[in-house]
Amino acid sequence: MALPFISDQKYSKKDYRSVRLPKAEYEDCVFKGCNFEGGFLDNTHFLNCCFIDCNLSNVNLKQTMFKEVSFTGCKMIGVRMEDCNDFLLSFSMENCNLSYASFREMSLRKMHFTECVFEAADMTAADFSRSIFDKCILEKVHFEQTILDRADLSTSTHLRLDPDRNSIRKAIFSNKQLVGLLEKHDIVIR
Repeated sequence: MALPFISDQKYSKKDYRSVRLPKAEYEDCVFKGCNFEGGFLDNTHFLNCCFIDCNLSNVNLKQTMFKEVSFTGCKMIGVRMEDCNDFLLSFSMENCNLSYASFREMSLRKMHFTECVFEAADMTAADFSRSIFDKCILEKVHFEQTILDRADLSTSTHLRLDPDRNSIRKAIFSNKQLVGLLEKHDIVIR
């Protein structure tokens, strides 16, 4: 069954916690200040949409499609991004709180994250090749079998990463991040 098609709409300060956003294909829509916390966006498609200052914490994303979607200033605590439909998945995030979010086994090549907080996020077995983490906080992020080849993490902070348990070929780091890369060796760097 085809989903209804909705385009060029603006949704401002709507509360979708108890009454869900209707399942549809949304194109060129803007969601500003909307609250989806603990709600449902499952089986909904978003193409070239913007989410600005929205609360998407713990939202259900089963088979949700995000194509060319931007998230700006959004609270996305505990969101399970791996539940999204990965067909043509593409998004960018700026100034978002992704604490406790999960990106397990996702292919997120060439994604751009700017000034995002990833505290205790799970990036196990995800592919972030050529992605950019610009001024992000990576405190307590779980990197395990994560692919970060050619990724740029040089401006991010609180990085703790075991190079033997992750792929970091030609990834870009700063000198300040050496402690987080060599932590398991119990050495002193001055």
